Amino acid sequence: MTEEETTRTYLVQEDEEGERIDRFLAEKTNSLSRSRIQKLITEGHITVNRKIVKPNYKIKDRDLVKVILPPSAPLRLEPENIPLDIIYEDEGLIVVNKPRGMVVHPAPGNYSGTLVNALLYHCHDLSGINGMLRPGIVHRLDKDTTGLIVAAKSDMVHRELAKQLKERKIKRTYLALVHGNIKEDRGIIDAPLGRHPAERKKMTVLKSGGRTARTCYRVQERFGNYTLVRARLETGRTHQVRVHLAYIKHPVVGDPLYGPRKNNYGLKGQLLHAQELELYNPVKNEIMKFEAEPPQDFREFLRKIASRR
Repeated sequence: MTEEETTRTYLVQEDEEGERIDRFLAEKTNSLSRSRIQKLITEGHITVNRKIVKPNYKIKDRDLVKVILPPSAPLRLEPENIPLDIIYEDEGLIVVNKPRGMVVHPAPGNYSGTLVNALLYHCHDLSGINGMLRPGIVHRLDKDTTGLIVAAKSDMVHRELAKQLKERKIKRTYLALVHGNIKEDRGIIDAPLGRHPAERKKMTVLKSGGRTARTCYRVQERFGNYTLVRARLETGRTHQVRVHLAYIKHPVVGDPLYGPRKNNYGLKGQLLHAQELELYNPVKNEIMKFEAEPPQDFREFLRKIASRR
């Protein structure tokens, strides 16, 4: 895959004066992280009034900022013989229990070791609706979130599953261990989500302008300082369960983005597991439900806090 060189130009307004150029551009271009912008600046691909500046340059009123995105190198996704925990498979779709640490699809700087690389090796065909970087991918899980994910082998199945997602007919239930004791046995978190204004890798609840997001939760067990909950998605926004639970002051244990800064648990990611998945299979013409138990580190942590209780 190749991309042509892209040029973007921005004229600084008076109320934007004094802001660092890397932060300014991160807010203007949702597709570029601050680290990526800083690298482009040091490589001379970003100029102000036709002059090269440093990443900490503070913009001035009427500055003309020019960003040149160089063409990417040719890309070919390689199938990789990565073991998969396959829960179900037929000619139209495949359901996999994704392990912690596996990225779902390739992205800049991470083109190998992903679920897509593994699926390309295992499956002869994957749908092409989402392009060559995300073949077959209908929905995603965060890198360190474990559990069930479905991929489509044909465009027809992909369109049907995408329709079910849009109409909220696919049921996805997560198991999460959170900090604190949730007093209510059940609840609904209805809070719109959007990109964090200052930290571009994070999502946050927004008072205005966010996308509708609803998470229903039910307490499964209490462990004093921890609560085990089942969370069902009514919408599927980025980091939704993690952000919503942190929003009600009960962040997921081990969450490096939305939880406590200190991780004294020896965990390599958040204790969040996509446990159940229910969908209509258009090939078999039936509703199917899949389940997968949480990974070993999740189960061991539960045993540990249960014994202390």
